[in-house]
Amino acid sequence: MKAITIIPGKPNSASVRDVDEPPQSDGSILVRALELGICGTDFELISAEYGFAAPGYEYLILGHESLGRVEDAPANSGFAKGDLVVGIVRRPDPVPCIACAVGQWDMCRNGKYTERGIKERNGFGSERWRIEPDFAIKLDSSLRDVGVLMEPATILAKAWDHIERIGERAKWAPKTLLVTGAGTIGLMAALMGKQRGLDVHVLDKVQEGLKPELVKQLGGTYHTGAVDKIGFLPDVAIECTGVAPLIAEVMNHLGNDGILCLTGVSSKDQNETLDLGTINRNMVLENSVIFGSVNANKHHYELAEKALLAADRKWLSRLISRHVHIDNFQDALKRQPDDIKVVIDFAKD
Repeated sequence: MKAITIIPGKPNSASVRDVDEPPQSDGSILVRALELGICGTDFELISAEYGFAAPGYEYLILGHESLGRVEDAPANSGFAKGDLVVGIVRRPDPVPCIACAVGQWDMCRNGKYTERGIKERNGFGSERWRIEPDFAIKLDSSLRDVGVLMEPATILAKAWDHIERIGERAKWAPKTLLVTGAGTIGLMAALMGKQRGLDVHVLDKVQEGLKPELVKQLGGTYHTGAVDKIGFLPDVAIECTGVAPLIAEVMNHLGNDGILCLTGVSSKDQNETLDLGTINRNMVLENSVIFGSVNANKHHYELAEKALLAADRKWLSRLISRHVHIDNFQDALKRQPDDIKVVIDFAKD
């Protein structure tokens, strides 16, 4: 069968190759791949900034933003042939740590977790893949056209879950949200902010085209330029770019009791001078919180599905800017100006 692979540690080694059928050790559920989303993590893997092959393999099958249909499943698994599914990315460490032991593998304490398509486990970027019932998520059939957005949606479902938990430290009634970055993650952050009734503002460097249009359709306000020009201090900010100077701007422009969630992973060699004294003074005197968030556990997949089901389907579908067949997958790696989410198709459903 065909699979998209890289040689970890070898830059620009991504290719489509013939591989063996997925082993039973990957799980008792056999899934036929439908779509695979491409994100910044995949570009980092392809450029050899990260990535580890599964034991016994020289290559790593890419892919963590999955969508597929069950081909075969055990009778007592809770799944049946034809079910629409996505796969959970992370697996708990084998020890396990106190977080992994209770299903919170996204908060692994010792770093010995593994991840499909990223760290020591082959991903979902093959024509067929297997998965354990406990790590498969059955989707509502109506999500077929946007189900590939589930995994990125889980990142924001977790971010909002933790933002709200932090907010509960005191009486809290947030009104404004600033999202920096209008990619898939940023637009998902904005969507979930709107679903919570917030006044949503999105800042990005792109001045025209699909991104400003989507923010407007969502009922939000789109900004370009500096953070201090948006005209208010947000109650909640979600940073989705990983751009160091922009992070520094947002840190210095939070409202009282403000919460900043960092979801963007910064690239290497970004140098930014910070006035830590001023940042510390503001955080202490204004009770602000800055925290990072990555990955998701099963609860967040459930929250993400609810968010997708509640969203305007036409708006969601516009986040998927291009479909590329696996035979031409290199085209998916050529970024285009209006790209938001590029999806690789494995077969017609």
